[in-house]
Amino acid sequence: MIKPAMSYKEKEIEKKYFSIGEVAKQLRVAASQIRFWESEFDIISPRKNRNGKRQFTKDDIEKIKLVYHLVKEKGYTLQGAKDRLKNGTQATKDKMEMIGTLRDIRSFLVDLKQKMD
Repeated sequence: MIKPAMSYKEKEIEKKYFSIGEVAKQLRVAASQIRFWESEFDIISPRKNRNGKRQFTKDDIEKIKLVYHLVKEKGYTLQGAKDRLKNGTQATKDKMEMIGTLRDIRSFLVDLKQKMD
């Protein structure tokens, strides 16, 4: 049996670029904070369109999340975060993902407990 091709409506459109406002909203920080981190951290370098507007890719957003994790969640100074990133980002990314997973599990367990009470 041959499956029919997916229609246009069934295909999910994947966005390639995000505005600074969208990124700020996603991370719950001010756009000025992202611009500041861009000036401080070499790893954050979004492309700019003809009008000079920043266009962030998913990879750019992951890098900003990494800086956010180090500065806001772990309490690193800017210099401390820069030093940590110079020593390799993969270990930091792995820890950040593990913390996120543990938070999701905790949230699930809290919800489950509330439903059982």
